[in-house]
Formats: sequence, C-alpha cells, structure tokens
Amino acid sequence: MTATLSAPEEALPTRAQPPAPAEATDATVAEAAAPAASRPPRPGAGAAAKPRRTGRGPQQDASRAPQRPTQHAPRATPPVLDQLADLYPGLFGEVFLPLKRGIFQDLLAAHPEVLEREALKAGLAIHTRSTRYLQSVAAGLKRHDLQGQAVEDMAPEHVHHALLEVFRRRQGRAGEDLRPKLRSRIVQAFEASGLSGEAYAELVRGRDEAANAVLDEALAEAAARGAKDEALLRAFEASGQAVDVFADMYGLDPRDAARTLDRARHRRPATAA
Repeated sequence: MTATLSAPEEALPTRAQPPAPAEATDATVAEAAAPAASRPPRPGAGAAAKPRRTGRGPQQDASRAPQRPTQHAPRATPPVLDQLADLYPGLFGEVFLPLKRGIFQDLLAAHPEVLEREALKAGLAIHTRSTRYLQSVAAGLKRHDLQGQAVEDMAPEHVHHALLEVFRRRQGRAGEDLRPKLRSRIVQAFEASGLSGEAYAELVRGRDEAANAVLDEALAEAAARGAKDEALLRAFEASGQAVDVFADMYGLDPRDAARTLDRARHRRPATAA
C-alpha cells in the first residue's frame, strides 16, 4: 500500500503479495470483495412506459423516485468448510487454529472419498484468508495437525504480516487511529521471536514504506524498553538481593520486577548474536 497513514481507511499498511495459499499457507491478502453485478434493465422498460396517475395528485416522475438500497445476501460458506468443521471442530469450528504445513495433503489422504481436491484447495484458501484465522496467526499460536496437536512454531514473518492485515481491516471500521496498538503488538511479536532487531527487520521488512515506518517505530520502542530492562537487570545482579527485596528498594511491584528481569535475561542472547 502506498497511501499515507493519515487517511483512516488507509492508515494501516498491507504486506507484499504472498504466495497463493492453495495448500493452507498463511496468506494475509485482503479478502476479495467482488462487487455485485449490475442487474440489466428489463425489456420494455424505459421512457415509453409512463407512470399511472391516481386521483388529482401530480404525476410522479419515476426517474426521480427514491430508490431502496440493494440488499446483498450474506456470502455463503463453501460446503467444504462446513465439512471440515464437522470433521475437525477443534481446528475449523468455533475457534480457528493455525494449520500445519502440508495440511492439504493430510486432509486428502485422510478423507479421499469425502473431500474433493479442487473444492478443498479453494476452501482452504478462503479459510486462511479469513480474519478469524489471521487473528490466530497474529497471536503467535503454534501450527496444529489434524489431531489438534501443536507441531511447529509460527514463523515470525507470518505473525508480522498477519498483524498488519488484521489491523488494516480493523482500521477500516474504526473511528480511531490504531497505529499505537499495532506498534505495541509488533513489539510483543518481535520480543517473542527471540531475534535481534536487525534480524527481525530483515526478515519482515517489505516494499510497503508505510508498513516499514510502523515497523521501525516499533523496533525503536522495543530498543528503548530493552535498554531500561537491561539496566534494571544489571542493577539487580549487582545488588545481590532477592527479587522482592530488590523490587522494594526501587518501589516496584515484585511480580512486575520479576517479569522485567526475565524479559531482560531472554533478550541477552539475541542481543549478543
């Protein structure tokens, strides 16, 4: 997206186009919103057909009559997704979980007489583009197999791109600027990745300058917080005190102090790398 971040409907960036998720890859492309086809005029309709007059009232010009807004029916769920929800309610039911790589082949092998190849491919593409699925990816949940077991970590770049897409969709409906919340979520995703700032940026940075600007702001915020955490950890190590005593010395809540010290310890290997 190349638009500026000032317009509410364009405030959040989108990532570069990913590979098509034909086999349940984590696509974060915006949902296709194809416009409804225009209804052609009925034969015989036109200026020749004059509206009837009733009583003494003036003749109403049909071209000026108020038109009712078109009511669009909700988009129907593909039958294959209903099948998957019945077969695997823990993955495709009320709660969506990220799917392992190769889930397409696993499903075909498990249900060759039930699931049709092309319908399954199209259904999984819709499923992995849905906001509910992207939210599970953005939360950093692990990928799951057909038995509902977590089998692999979600790649940091998939988490990042899902975050961008989810917030872009929300920003289009929100009446506030969601960039601060997005920055905070990127900071969390970055710290959970265990990568250095340089490695994370290299992994997730794309061609969208607006998205890159939000990324840079988040990494700068994380670096500032990391420096404060490291200073606190060094002070704690030099004090030789227990966490609760150290927290009392600095006027901190012991639980908050413990979390900050743990965060600083986990960040040290990434910083050293």
